[in-house]
Amino acid sequence: MSRIYMDHNATTPVHPEVLEAMWPLYTEEWGNPSSIHWAGREPAGRIDDARDQVAALINAPSRDIVFTSGGTEADNTALLGVAIAQRERGRHIVSSSIEHKAIIDMGNYMSSLHGAEVTWLPVDSAGRHDLDRFADALRDDTVLASVMLANNEIGNINPIREMAAIAHERGALFHCDAVNALGKVSIDVRDLGVDLMSISAHKIYGPKGCGALYLKRKTPFEPYIRGGGQERGRRCGTYNAAGIVGFGRAAARAQDSLAEDLHGRLGGLRDRLERGLRARIDGIEINGDIASRLPNTSNLSFAGVDGEALVLNLDLRGIAISTGSACTSGSLDPSHVLVALAKDPKWLDAAIRFSLGASNDEAQVDAVIDAVVEEVSKLRRLAAGS
Repeated sequence: MSRIYMDHNATTPVHPEVLEAMWPLYTEEWGNPSSIHWAGREPAGRIDDARDQVAALINAPSRDIVFTSGGTEADNTALLGVAIAQRERGRHIVSSSIEHKAIIDMGNYMSSLHGAEVTWLPVDSAGRHDLDRFADALRDDTVLASVMLANNEIGNINPIREMAAIAHERGALFHCDAVNALGKVSIDVRDLGVDLMSISAHKIYGPKGCGALYLKRKTPFEPYIRGGGQERGRRCGTYNAAGIVGFGRAAARAQDSLAEDLHGRLGGLRDRLERGLRARIDGIEINGDIASRLPNTSNLSFAGVDGEALVLNLDLRGIAISTGSACTSGSLDPSHVLVALAKDPKWLDAAIRFSLGASNDEAQVDAVIDAVVEEVSKLRRLAAGS
């Protein structure tokens, strides 16, 4: 049975070039990068090169890149680090109701234990933010606003440049979770005007367990992982040298993919998928902002179908898709993103996400269309019979 993978927003396979770049850090250049002798100097130099590569992907100064264990740590660090550093100014944070759980759970934790107050912004039925409502939510004691560049479930691309400018007018800093946008759209932190940005390697064909926080120079920030002085004291701990080097190579490849318009090709495949399904299946709802979303992402609801059952049935046919974020898989609750869109209940449990990547082609898309048509018909017949 041939397998088809369409869950690239959850993670991507490590590219062979990335693995090749990482391997010497396990076999030959295995020294601690913080050591000053020859065994440490070699991996330290490789980390410097990787920092330049990651910085180039988002047009940031290399010195402003802080390596982390992944996007979740980068998100957590951004919220907690800025809030602690700015606590004399205020304790108010503004964020969005459709953020990744790494932001939502940390915001709730800070509210319950650290006295922070978080305003969670609502969105409209397409998941769009209202800039006037965002501006009204900012207060004199707002220290940080945090809104993701692109939503991982529905693919919406948010107006970050405008939101960052509004936040700065009110004296607040701005953080952006760009984990799922990285490598799919061009990102320029200087043009966007953000103070902090979270990114991760495993979304761009790099290794899991390595991410980064862009921390603009002179941004008030207090690290919460301490001990050792690594990353100029901003994130201590022994370097994941192999992961960082892999991240660097993946970032360089992502720049090439953007130049070659790989994601323009993926946008065409996504449109082919949606056209094919809508032509052959009645009762389909596209979730999110059709006019402004990631080119590889399609979140669809099929009326009268349990989304999890559809995912499991397709898995038996060798097709990997998801009902939403991998971080919340297994949860019995409906997607908090779709709940925030105030979807009719009939669509909430009927949603699945297709997220395409470099390995997908037209033949795979057509095979998925045929499989989904068959499985939706089967599940609807079973539901009608019950």
